[in-house]
Amino acid sequence: MGEFAELAIQVMARCETLGTLSQNPSCLDRRYLTEQHRLANQLASGWMIEAGMTTWQDAVGNIWGRYTSSVPNAPRLILGSHLDTVPNGGKYDGMLGVVAAISLVAMFDGTQTKFPFHIDIVGFCDEEGTRFGTTLLGSRALTGKWEDQWRFLKDENGISLEQAMANFGLNFDAVNSAAIARTDILGYLELHIEQGPVLEQENLPVGVVSAIAGARRFNFTVEGMAGHAGTVPMSMRKDALCASAEMLLAVENISLQRPGVVATVGKIENAPNGVNVISGRTRFSLDIRSEDDNLRDSVLAEILQKFDEIAQRRQLTLSREQTHSAPAVHCDEYLKKALVRGVEESEIAPRVLASGAGHDAMAMADICPVAMLFTRCKGGISHHPAESITHDDVAASLSVLYKTISKLQHA
Repeated sequence: MGEFAELAIQVMARCETLGTLSQNPSCLDRRYLTEQHRLANQLASGWMIEAGMTTWQDAVGNIWGRYTSSVPNAPRLILGSHLDTVPNGGKYDGMLGVVAAISLVAMFDGTQTKFPFHIDIVGFCDEEGTRFGTTLLGSRALTGKWEDQWRFLKDENGISLEQAMANFGLNFDAVNSAAIARTDILGYLELHIEQGPVLEQENLPVGVVSAIAGARRFNFTVEGMAGHAGTVPMSMRKDALCASAEMLLAVENISLQRPGVVATVGKIENAPNGVNVISGRTRFSLDIRSEDDNLRDSVLAEILQKFDEIAQRRQLTLSREQTHSAPAVHCDEYLKKALVRGVEESEIAPRVLASGAGHDAMAMADICPVAMLFTRCKGGISHHPAESITHDDVAASLSVLYKTISKLQHA
């Protein structure tokens, strides 16, 4: 990794610099269409120009750079990730994939290495969805999947998406011009921190992603009967909170027995929520994910059946609302194998693993082949200031991408 060690130092330093651009002075918080978004784009654009690229900002606010091919009518290989963060986020989620790609291109430019395809780097403007509550705005604009009603989405200050775009110098009605042609894309490669503990547990610097898990989310409402905690006999109660507790444990128990699925209840509300009142109504969420949609849905069916049994036995009313559904996205076999070969040529044991988190690659899969490389992160911690990676692991990631891209020219 020696030849990539110096490059890794540059990548880490640039992530630190981007980490100073925050709308909140006490933590890293950089959201879509803010002044900090503008500054991040300017910074990335400057680095792209230094790397020998031409740059532009598209109609939705993504920042782009192109390392031009010498071949006429060449296809494009797109590298990138996102430059926005969650509130109180870390310095590497998203940013690593953009900054590392720029440094790699600078290396190609330094040796005057040319390819039979353009290398386009994109810094997506909104992956997290933090400001307007809708994720993947940047990458979905590329795929032509923006919805007209999004113009009315509002942030916590009541500013609409349409107005925020106008304030930024963009026009909501021009977003369609950000869409890109499907016909000339070789593929999309995204480097990202793992956001999980598997690579660290197996003492590996990088891993190749097999698929991005598909998720379904629900809100459940359990209706019982509120009552006095001292006067209603235990045998006569319709306690919504006790029923919910049984349901929550059923989610855990069923999922533990079905490898390849993760299911989480992360939010619960209780009413009347008094210390001396039997619970009359509870609401709770369910998030269930797998890289196998059929497996996920069969486990979900088992969970729902168990919920109905519990509600019926306890003589309670159960209702549900689905709030999100996204299919799993499988990485392109050719690009995935190219990354595995890059890992092996970097003298690292190849490990293929699924991503439980969503990424811009999910949206990009609508228009082109996608693949992802994970970099090990300390403790699997992400979306938190404690997000941490090492120079050595960044050097390993750069090596894998360098070898992967270099071989693609012989495809």
